[in-house]
Amino acid sequence: MKQKTLFIVSAIVLLLVFVAGTLFYTGQKQAESTEAVAQNPSNLLRAYSPTEGPAEAKVTIVDFFDPACGTCRDFYPFVKQLMAAHPGQVRVVLRHAPFHEGSLDVVRIMEAARKQGKYFETLAALFATQDNWVQDHRVQADRVWDAIAGVGLDLDRVRQDMNSPEIVANITQDMEDAKSLNVTMTPEFFVNGRPMPSFGFAQLKDLVETAVAENYR
Repeated sequence: MKQKTLFIVSAIVLLLVFVAGTLFYTGQKQAESTEAVAQNPSNLLRAYSPTEGPAEAKVTIVDFFDPACGTCRDFYPFVKQLMAAHPGQVRVVLRHAPFHEGSLDVVRIMEAARKQGKYFETLAALFATQDNWVQDHRVQADRVWDAIAGVGLDLDRVRQDMNSPEIVANITQDMEDAKSLNVTMTPEFFVNGRPMPSFGFAQLKDLVETAVAENYR
């Protein structure tokens, strides 16, 4: 009986240590990200980044994402719901953080599709078929082209444009900004420059609703 009690107490202590460590890490990471935004706001917003929503919106969600990330795919419709819940008041700025193996080429394809005015259609097609072209967190490059076949792109032009110096430079800048802002996983959200206190749908919703309340009184 004593042994069992000792085991339970030890397990509780370990759990408390883990929770405390997690909270400390999360708080430290949030503080570092906030400081990085304050020191150089341009790390967060770049003029070339894809955006959804009105330019005059007073609430901006910056989303560092990876098209091969399952959680990014799951959050995407939720972000759209937040925009719909606050019509005209929220815009989304997309930043690329291709952390998965092979996803850099996918981002280059998306940027090439943007040159044909089909960035968001390509993103939607990729998210809808993600389970087909991502296996064990690795991109299956040959399947990506099948995933976007129905978007209506000139695929020969995409293959040419995806290697353009402009696209390469923009993605490189996104990755450098992600590092500067302490973005280590995706998706990572900032709302009007504020990082999420912890990860979750509710936390993002609270940040957005707080920003809307502050800016639309």
